[in-house]
Amino acid sequence: MFVPQILPELLTLSETFKHYSKIVPALSDALRDEVYRIRHQVYCEELGYEAVRLDRRESDEYDRHSVHLLIRSVQASEFVGCIRMIKCRPEDVDYPLPFEKTCHSGLDRSIMNPATLPRGSIAEVSRLAVIGRYRNRRGEQRRAVALSDKDFDMTKTPRFPYIPVSLYLGIAEVAHLHGINTCFVLTETRLASHFHKLGFRIQTIGTPVDLHGPRVPSMMSPRTVIANLKPILRPLYHTIAADVAENRLREIAVDKTYRS
Repeated sequence: MFVPQILPELLTLSETFKHYSKIVPALSDALRDEVYRIRHQVYCEELGYEAVRLDRRESDEYDRHSVHLLIRSVQASEFVGCIRMIKCRPEDVDYPLPFEKTCHSGLDRSIMNPATLPRGSIAEVSRLAVIGRYRNRRGEQRRAVALSDKDFDMTKTPRFPYIPVSLYLGIAEVAHLHGINTCFVLTETRLASHFHKLGFRIQTIGTPVDLHGPRVPSMMSPRTVIANLKPILRPLYHTIAADVAENRLREIAVDKTYRS
């Protein structure tokens, strides 16, 4: 089991996370291979969203310009989930992010027009995936990640959703460190609603699209997310930010090598 279903005290979120989990930026080829392996297991084998591939790795054209995070189970010593942040291409800044293609006709540009923003300041968050045995509660098996209202009931036997929340906190910190002002994401409507309860300010910017079920285009500011977290989440955020910081200098070195 990844984390206890019932926490004795909500104020131990950070300590519980440190006991069971660690956020790991995927900076090496070996770690990125773990990302693609998890994505294949979830999206291709378990959910059937994509065709099964001979190499059992799921990747696409955007991965080369993405920053990837993994979450590792300390107890099981295995990677159990992942997420990525797609940056605009430095060699072709006008090349659209995936949501700009998928949601082109449904974006409400009176709220936000991505074309008017500096391309280096925007990114897209996608490919959040958790392997099956870590999302084994009823109703979760057919979703890459799933949350319920019970997960956010802070008064009765809470089942805090460590994996998705930790990955989103990690990617918010990564976006902040990369100077990203606006992150776009396609989510289930109720997923955005659940994250609002934690202080994530996620704004819908268009009509739903059908992408393995209805998804709504949304945006969030990493700085605003971090600034408006519920007090109970702040220690957890600082723990995850420390995990990211451990790899920051190495990430900068890798990025410089990649660009040279």
